[in-house]
Amino acid sequence: MGHYLVTGAAGFIGARVAEMLLEQGHTVVGVDNLNAAYDVRMKEHRLHRLQALPGFTFHKLDISDRQALERLNVLTVKRSTVQPWDAVVNLAARAGVRASVEDPWAFIETNVLGTLNLLELCRQCGIEKFILASTSSIYGANAPLPTPETADSDHPLQPYAASKKSAEVLCHSYHSLYGLDVSVVRYFTVYGPAGRPDMSMFRFAKWISEGQPLHLYGSGEQSRGFTYLDDIAGGTLAALKPLGYEILNLGGHEVITMNGLIEMLEEVIGKPANIQRHPPNPADMLTNWADVSKARRLLGWQPQVGLREGVQRLVDWYRAERAWAKEVATLPSRRCPELSGRACRDLIEGCCA
Repeated sequence: MGHYLVTGAAGFIGARVAEMLLEQGHTVVGVDNLNAAYDVRMKEHRLHRLQALPGFTFHKLDISDRQALERLNVLTVKRSTVQPWDAVVNLAARAGVRASVEDPWAFIETNVLGTLNLLELCRQCGIEKFILASTSSIYGANAPLPTPETADSDHPLQPYAASKKSAEVLCHSYHSLYGLDVSVVRYFTVYGPAGRPDMSMFRFAKWISEGQPLHLYGSGEQSRGFTYLDDIAGGTLAALKPLGYEILNLGGHEVITMNGLIEMLEEVIGKPANIQRHPPNPADMLTNWADVSKARRLLGWQPQVGLREGVQRLVDWYRAERAWAKEVATLPSRRCPELSGRACRDLIEGCCA
């Protein structure tokens, strides 16, 4: 059985990847700084589940802190007679196109400097495999649909996408210089139980369930290719195989407009949405839809969970965890760059109280 370092272990995808590795009998060292980019109660919920599983060890640290990573490595070597890790799965990230416009420095620190620190850890310790979580946002405004990995990724629209592109380039340099085997997995829109509360699926489900205003930016005809969490995590684990250096799209399973998603959630939840419309945000992409033929060919990966089934699982989870989940903030309690004055205060009070 293998021994893995999973960063961002309390994150949405990171927690499920770590859980799947543990279910397969591997041991996992998970790290996360438990920052307040979104409501930390969601991260604590995921982490609590992981800490109940045998084979999991957790360390609270920031991957942008090079010395903390070096101390972690020394500690791991002292406790083990084998190579520290079979692979580093880097799922720690600052994510969110809108948030990156407001605070780009945080995105550079975690997504670029943090990735560099982990690559150096691999070089120094002889770790042969590295997985980097990247994003569909990297394809910019004029990507062909469905989007292949060969589409232009040199014109990111936001600091978030730019930081991920920088991390990918760093990975390629370490592959070229030191022979590090790297799989870059570009995630499209992921959803599922205990999802990020600042993303549309959780927000819409909560707002409809609780009878709160549903804040919709733009016409609602913007669309996303949604893929269920378990399918994304399974694709990430499949990418642990030796590949040299490969970029792989994961996601885009079923494309639906925001209006269509709201209608589906209304039907599953059994309540109407109280929609409040706002101007479109310039940081948002109008659509995404992945060409995953490369992942199918190299990894044998194919999504299994349909959108309606996945939405039902999310709603069922919310109902089961509603006692605390209904209190989870759906927006960071900070200035809203797309709104001002009373509108901003109303939005924060309406969805974060």
